[in-house]
Amino acid sequence: MQVGFIGLGSMGSAMALNLVKAGHDVLAWNRSSVIQDSVRGVTLVKHAANAFAADAVFTMLSDDAAIREVILDAGLLASARPGLTHVVTSTISVAFARELDDLHDEAGLGYVSAPVLGRPSVATLGQLNILAAGKSNAMAAIEPLLAPLSKKVWKLGESPARANTAKLACNMMIGMAIQAMAEGVVLTESAGLDRADFFKLILGTLFSGRAYESYSAQITERSYEPGFKAGLALKDMRLATEACNEIGRTLPMLDAVREGLSKAVSAGLGEKDWSIMADMTVRGGGRAATSENNSEKK
Repeated sequence: MQVGFIGLGSMGSAMALNLVKAGHDVLAWNRSSVIQDSVRGVTLVKHAANAFAADAVFTMLSDDAAIREVILDAGLLASARPGLTHVVTSTISVAFARELDDLHDEAGLGYVSAPVLGRPSVATLGQLNILAAGKSNAMAAIEPLLAPLSKKVWKLGESPARANTAKLACNMMIGMAIQAMAEGVVLTESAGLDRADFFKLILGTLFSGRAYESYSAQITERSYEPGFKAGLALKDMRLATEACNEIGRTLPMLDAVREGLSKAVSAGLGEKDWSIMADMTVRGGGRAATSENNSEKK
């Protein structure tokens, strides 16, 4: 199948390459320049519109505004290949997912929201968890394309906004787990308990699971090189808050996570992994650890 792909960041490149390995002809476009070797086997096209001439197209752009600029403002839905199905794998707002669904309907195109769970290293292995929702015919059209990208495709119904809501909830809960571990460290280190020993305790008793295992290791090592950047995480917490506001609810733990990320980004740490907010919590909201002062742990 000929597949368009828009957005060749670390996640998008890994996904596009897995589509190539699965035997698909991938036509890709990126807003910034890319290194040819990083997308070997992918055909780079000059215009985003060229990607919309394929049988299906994936979008992995950073946010609502980027998708609106690249896809909607450029009129790509009107010029797309008839019958094309568009798969948006980005984490976008619930309201924008609804808007995209309506606009694709009007254009006679298929639309699927398919945000992913997993870091670039997981994407490289084709082991993402994909949260997918869209009309049955659109889902059927792109299901063979999701297989080489994923460990599992979680089908969440015909309303695309369901997938986006679920993705925001997942990220929100990971953020809450990071904050909970940080606050646990504040308490236990005050009694002289090493954080590595504390995390062995919680992982071996009450809190086993991927989020706790992964982020406890980063907090222990004070290693905050980005898997998921704090700036992007703050965007997701803002989107989760907007979704809550839409239903007239406030979530105090979400507010706390958003505030912690906001402090980290304001401190110039938006390019660090979002678990940097744990370091700021442990330090009492002050300056977070960086590679220059990580020697304190030794």
